[in-house]
Amino acid sequence: MRHSILAAVAVVACVCSGAALAQQSTLDKVKANGSISVAYRESSIPFSYLGSDGQPVGFGWEICARIVDEVKKAVGRPDLKVEAQAVTSQNRIPLMQNGTIDVECGSTTNNSERAKQVAFAVNYFYTGTRFLVKTGSPVKSVADLKGKKVVSTTGTTNYQVLRRINSERNLGFDLIAAKDHADSALLVLSDRADAFGMDDILLYGLRANSVNPNELAIVGESIQVEPYAIMIRKDDPAFKKLVDDTLAAMMKNGQFEALYKKWFESPIPPKGINLNAPMSPELRENLKALSDKPAT
Repeated sequence: MRHSILAAVAVVACVCSGAALAQQSTLDKVKANGSISVAYRESSIPFSYLGSDGQPVGFGWEICARIVDEVKKAVGRPDLKVEAQAVTSQNRIPLMQNGTIDVECGSTTNNSERAKQVAFAVNYFYTGTRFLVKTGSPVKSVADLKGKKVVSTTGTTNYQVLRRINSERNLGFDLIAAKDHADSALLVLSDRADAFGMDDILLYGLRANSVNPNELAIVGESIQVEPYAIMIRKDDPAFKKLVDDTLAAMMKNGQFEALYKKWFESPIPPKGINLNAPMSPELRENLKALSDKPAT
């Protein structure tokens, strides 16, 4: 009987401890740990990707550096360590939910379904699904995909959009899932897929940094426009406010536009290629609106 009572007490203690951990705010967590885990993508050019030295770089990565500076001030820890954590489309949300990462600075679409699991800061980019193909490919639009092999990256909204369109329009294309954007592009380059469906800005980045950019083309009208946003844990209003306030300040004082010009309208590493991607009307409007509205 005594052992049963002790076991029951131990279970309750574990449950309570787990509940307390789940309720701990990000700011409390990083202050106690002395470190913050910042997630990046390895090939989401130009948002976050690996530079020639193997370290993360990019537009989103630099914005997250500004966020970390504000976190240091908020928790009174100028010695706060930054732990860079690579994530994929598939594991980024689970790793955010279980506390492995604290903030994600990649190319994550802010939509209503994901908002049930995580939270998003002010939208910081808008993009639409288009297609990467070999130059000279007969694929010029969605209609041309009929009977073809189409790849997209696992865990992305693009994969879901393509699956829906394939069914609704009865196109009958073979939809392949690859583990990351670089692998998806490789399937096209190696003729194992006819087209790679992904956010157009990421396709421009992958094309610009390929061995032979002239070998690839980006085709088709945007299927739908969706916002990107920095991802954080759900139900953490203090941390969301800090991230939103950091972005809002950057959008108001010109720092955001300067960073945009650096990464989208100037030569970027590792090859010094200019993406020549001017700011969209949707993003320019959001510099004023400061909306975190998700895609449906």
